[in-house]
Amino acid sequence: MQKTDDLAEPPVAEAGRADDEAMSEGGGWPRHWPLLLLGAAVVPGFVLFAAGRWMDAPAVQAWRTVCLAISVQALPFLLLGTALSGAINAFVPASVFSKVLPKRPALAVPVAGVAGVVLPGCECASVPVANSLIGRGVTPAAAFAFLLSAPAVNPVVLTATAIAFPGSPEMVVARLVASLVVAAVMGWLWLWLGKEKWLRPTVRHTGHQPGRSRWEEFRLGFQHDFLHAGGFLVVGAMAAATFNVAVPRSVLETFSGSPWLSVLFLAALAVLLSVCSEADAFVAASLTGFSPTARLAFMVIGPMVDLKLIALQTGTFGRAFAVRFSAATAVVAIICSVLVGGVLL
Repeated sequence: MQKTDDLAEPPVAEAGRADDEAMSEGGGWPRHWPLLLLGAAVVPGFVLFAAGRWMDAPAVQAWRTVCLAISVQALPFLLLGTALSGAINAFVPASVFSKVLPKRPALAVPVAGVAGVVLPGCECASVPVANSLIGRGVTPAAAFAFLLSAPAVNPVVLTATAIAFPGSPEMVVARLVASLVVAAVMGWLWLWLGKEKWLRPTVRHTGHQPGRSRWEEFRLGFQHDFLHAGGFLVVGAMAAATFNVAVPRSVLETFSGSPWLSVLFLAALAVLLSVCSEADAFVAASLTGFSPTARLAFMVIGPMVDLKLIALQTGTFGRAFAVRFSAATAVVAIICSVLVGGVLL
């Protein structure tokens, strides 16, 4: 005689029978399947229709045009600048900088600033390069002058500025002169007032490392710089387009009508937007309601003081340095932009 437990059906069989009953009752469809099917057919179409109507609005079309124009114009220069920066990082030894700089710190500062004219690099790369130079014995004042000048006055940035302001060579000259003066003044200020306790550099090698492929280092450096700076370019273009479309003209007239308020406003905007130096000239050119001096201040301050640079400097040199150095750089950059703009523009 079999036991009762042997006659009982296993749980798997019971589950299978329950599934069969459910399939036979509902045919495998949810109870409210007609409503779900109707929603799946109507909702996406409604969303696409609303989005299409919204995208056809004049304000959105203007925003899209400005954003795409800034991005497309600036992208080739961003690509070239990051490629050259990656090549210098991979193929040029860091010891070259210490060999060409004068031994006297006061003379090394302007030489380091001028070196930025021929050595392209974005502001994101200038912070670790300056840190590496300090670790190799270069005076911090000269390293900081190079940190400020390299992303602001290199050939790629100056060429982009000339294209963004066609027929205005004085804007290119004004940007070059003002940026070099700011870099030199900040280097000399560090020699005069800087304290070692504010500066806690972390030794970091940014050039070629023995045993590694230089081409691989170039590829990795270029990929990092381009993706990092490209993201800020897109964000900056979107912010600039939003600024052009969304901000009422009355607000712009309030700031643009006053010489000092316009300079301070665009200086603060440059810090907030954090646009890459290879692209900021196109953003400045789109701010047509402001004076040339105010737009010059935007291009001088942006590569030297912005949110991403403050974060990089804090992580590399310490918060005590970043707060003091950024604040002093912003003040010096505004003063130099006003003076140079008043003479040349």
